[in-house]
Amino acid sequence: MSKLCLYECLQSNKSLCDLFYLQASGTAHMDQIHSSTITVSIFTVTSKSAVLRWSKYEGALSYRVTASLRNSQVPVVFASFGQNTIMGSVNSLNPNTAYTFRVEALDSHMNMLTDATMDGSTAPDVPTIVMASSKESQSITVEFTAVSGAISYILRAETSDGSFFSEISVPSSPGTVTNLQPYTDYTLSVMSVNSAGRSQPSISVEAKTVMTHQEVVRVEPVPRVQWNKSSFQKKLWKRRDKKEQERDRLDIPSKGQDRIRNGQDWRGKGTDGLKKKTIFNTFGHNTDVCLIAHYYLFSLFGWMSVLPAPQFNTSSPSNSSILVKWEPVNHAVLYSLSIIKDGSYSQTRLNTTKTQVLFTDLEAGTKYCIKGNALSPENIPGDDFTICHTPDAGIVVSWDPTQGAEQYVALSLTGLNCSSSSNSCVLIPLSCGETNSVTVIAINKAGNSVPSYPWGSVPHAEYYTTFIKSDDGIEGMCNSTELYCQFHCNCGYSYIMSVFAHNQAGPSPRGPLVNHTTLPCCPEHSTVSAASWETLLIEWSPVRGADLYETRAVDANEVILCNDTAPMCALSDLTCNTRYSVVVIPCNDVSGCNLTCSPQTHETAPCTPEITSVSQINMSSSSVLVSWTSDNTAANYTVSVIGLVGDMHACHTNGTSCLVSSLPCGSEYEVSATASTSAGESMPSYTIPLETAPCCPDNLTVSQVTQAMTNVTWSPANGAQTYIASLSSPRGHAQCHTMETGCVMGCITCGTNYTVSLEAISHTGHKAECTYHGFSASQCCPSGIRLYRGTNNTLIVRWRSSSVLTKYTAEVTGSVKTHACSPEPGSYTCTVSEIVCGQVYSVVVAPLNPDGTKVQFCNSRLYSVTCVGSSVGMASGNIGRLDPSTKCPQTRKENGCFTTKSFTVCTGF
Repeated sequence: MSKLCLYECLQSNKSLCDLFYLQASGTAHMDQIHSSTITVSIFTVTSKSAVLRWSKYEGALSYRVTASLRNSQVPVVFASFGQNTIMGSVNSLNPNTAYTFRVEALDSHMNMLTDATMDGSTAPDVPTIVMASSKESQSITVEFTAVSGAISYILRAETSDGSFFSEISVPSSPGTVTNLQPYTDYTLSVMSVNSAGRSQPSISVEAKTVMTHQEVVRVEPVPRVQWNKSSFQKKLWKRRDKKEQERDRLDIPSKGQDRIRNGQDWRGKGTDGLKKKTIFNTFGHNTDVCLIAHYYLFSLFGWMSVLPAPQFNTSSPSNSSILVKWEPVNHAVLYSLSIIKDGSYSQTRLNTTKTQVLFTDLEAGTKYCIKGNALSPENIPGDDFTICHTPDAGIVVSWDPTQGAEQYVALSLTGLNCSSSSNSCVLIPLSCGETNSVTVIAINKAGNSVPSYPWGSVPHAEYYTTFIKSDDGIEGMCNSTELYCQFHCNCGYSYIMSVFAHNQAGPSPRGPLVNHTTLPCCPEHSTVSAASWETLLIEWSPVRGADLYETRAVDANEVILCNDTAPMCALSDLTCNTRYSVVVIPCNDVSGCNLTCSPQTHETAPCTPEITSVSQINMSSSSVLVSWTSDNTAANYTVSVIGLVGDMHACHTNGTSCLVSSLPCGSEYEVSATASTSAGESMPSYTIPLETAPCCPDNLTVSQVTQAMTNVTWSPANGAQTYIASLSSPRGHAQCHTMETGCVMGCITCGTNYTVSLEAISHTGHKAECTYHGFSASQCCPSGIRLYRGTNNTLIVRWRSSSVLTKYTAEVTGSVKTHACSPEPGSYTCTVSEIVCGQVYSVVVAPLNPDGTKVQFCNSRLYSVTCVGSSVGMASGNIGRLDPSTKCPQTRKENGCFTTKSFTVCTGF
């Protein structure tokens, strides 16, 4: 990207800079066609800039873009671009102005090779936002200045975190941005639009969907009052104690004024919030006083937002009623609704705590509008919502009851039908301008009736004879002096009817033949069974007169249909855990469908539960708590835990969690849940893998190798991949992490009791914490060991120890014999006899374990006993003579005695 482009971008429009950067870096690819001519088009415009795009011209080393006023040859601005640029901008243009843009291809000497022009205009000027305010919880109204040349405006609203962005077109100011969230901050800007494009966004403003329906009074220290009479009395509002408040309650007998009594303010609502604040004092009588109280809660509670509007859904159970339903509104304690008929000024209001209302006694075919809102616990009304609905118009068909009839069906030529066990029903919906012919059929267990067979009167006729014949050959006859005759007909039959007129001269010729086909019979012995979790199989016996069967499964939300000529049908894709009303309706081409067949109710299998968590709550007993979610409140649930080796565990409950216990450690399982009701069993839930904690090793042994090192070993544990062994004491802690069944640990303090623990860890990170018997490190080896030559071939061994309760043993081993002595606890001196001069002895002083065994890791030293003189020295050299007074060698002094570099060896006493 050229420096000029970068400068232009920084001075004018960053979005253009980004566009050029993409083009120059190759990320915004365009097909560059090398041609002998150059073409130019306007890519986009703003109020003060235009972006042009042109084709690449072979041989051009640069391009120059100029803009001149329409019908003028004098350029007002220009810009230059390199040979690889096919898109660029010209800036510093005037808003809403017509320009002629020209692109010239130049050679190395800046000579023009070819050029192309394009007419265009800039967008209108940038408007300015005057004010933005919110009157409802889901909208903000923006007022802005109008700009010349704008045909519309675009309002933009967005949140600071980028979770919401909206642009809406408005014709003029003010404009309203909708679909916002209550009590939320938004950044708003406006752009002007003409046929060329849109301007840059205006300077943004911040606005919040703050509500104005405030219901708590804030009283200022001094009231503002208005009056229209010259004489009045008033007292200032003051802070008073409780007794004064009760005594000085406001009493205004003027017209239209309420009184504050018994803890109520002048609006008749409680004043608990005003206690210990400010109260009303007495105003003079016969004075028209208007208190100006503020309904804004700045000082007491701050701003409060109202509840969002309930979203109404309407339907018509009948042609004279409207059912309104809505989802509950959070924090709502009451709902207020009103209904008004189209063209009327009277309305009906009601309050309810339910989430549905049925309006009855309405006029069919008339439009009604329902308006409502929700009220908060503080009795603050929320935003309102309005919906309009028209109950279906219909034809009310009534008839005289017929003896023996159990049900009636009214049929129209347009295909509408209704049924009733009384003497009327309504055919809906009704379209305007239709002419309908309606037939009523009476039905009982024996079948359907045939409508009355009427005819016109014949001159000189004294009576009439009607003949009827069914398609199975059975005939019937009826004599009547009336102009009609009634027959009993069976369902599923076709009939031929004719009539003769009679007088004393004889019968007339036969009248025209009339064909009539009754409705097909209802199926008997129909069965409904579950073919799968979502499919019902319906079977029935074939019935007379049916050409087609329509099977319906109806619930509260949907209707599933199946049309077939066979006496069976499968209804699939049903909703789980739902009660369906299933009915088989027989139909034929002549008389239609029999809508009087009785339905059956069948419930589908429960829905599949969804496992939400599987957690191991007891490592020692390997108990697992399985939780799930499900809408089947009346279902029983079974949780199956199946191991990879075939072992199975289960638990049963009617809740939403279940505890499976006694699972072996170090095992892997698959967990699933099923629901069951009287309707059947659900599909199993998705399988959740489970791994129990590893087992603890059965055996663990700690043995001391040296004074500061131990060896810990254990048996293999099922399910464990790695181990962490620990020795803990108040004096220190030792630990090792290994994949083996043993490890060596250092940093052990002698004479210390340790707690032994082990963590067994699986390959997925599950841990089992194992605790074993304690371990006591052996007593420390003594220090400061000294040898003294005694009389009668004896040798005295002395040492130092920090433990007064430890018993030690001293062993002096020569080439022939081992001499040993063990003083009582608390004594650190031991005498060994039968020492032979001229021999080399190995001396070991070690503590004894509680079982009497000697600690094996204390170091031994070699000493020689000379036969000349009275010295005892280390086998590696002579240690010198003793001082006569101290009986120690005449060397450097340390700790009150003289010593060599290793052990002090003294002779005599």
